[in-house]
Amino acid sequence: QVQLEESGGGLVQAGGSLRLSCAASGGTFNSRFVGWFRQAPGKERVFVAAINLSGGHTYYSDTVRGRFALSRDRAKNTVILQQDNLKPGDTAVYYCGTSNGILSSIREVRMYRNWGQGTQVTVSS
Repeated sequence: QVQLEESGGGLVQAGGSLRLSCAASGGTFNSRFVGWFRQAPGKERVFVAAINLSGGHTYYSDTVRGRFALSRDRAKNTVILQQDNLKPGDTAVYYCGTSNGILSSIREVRMYRNWGQGTQVTVSS
């Protein structure tokens, strides 16, 4: 069974950038989508972005569209979330997961499996 591991989080000032990685071990992603979600303290896990692994199409929440960008590194079996122009509201633990659901369900956390342990992103004002 594939295992996912997130990395790349850290502390950054508002306006700064981070590059998060979601690496698959124990095999390939073997799924239709890989999604990124985030969870702030005391709040639910919410959708950030997803990538269709066959066609490469990407999808974003309204709050991050234009600032975050998803890509895939096939050679390294990794999905990258480039975060630019970060804001204090982006502070959260970021998780990646896999989904074989349909396109209309990619924003639903219940459709994802194989969650990693998460990586903390903290943006100071």
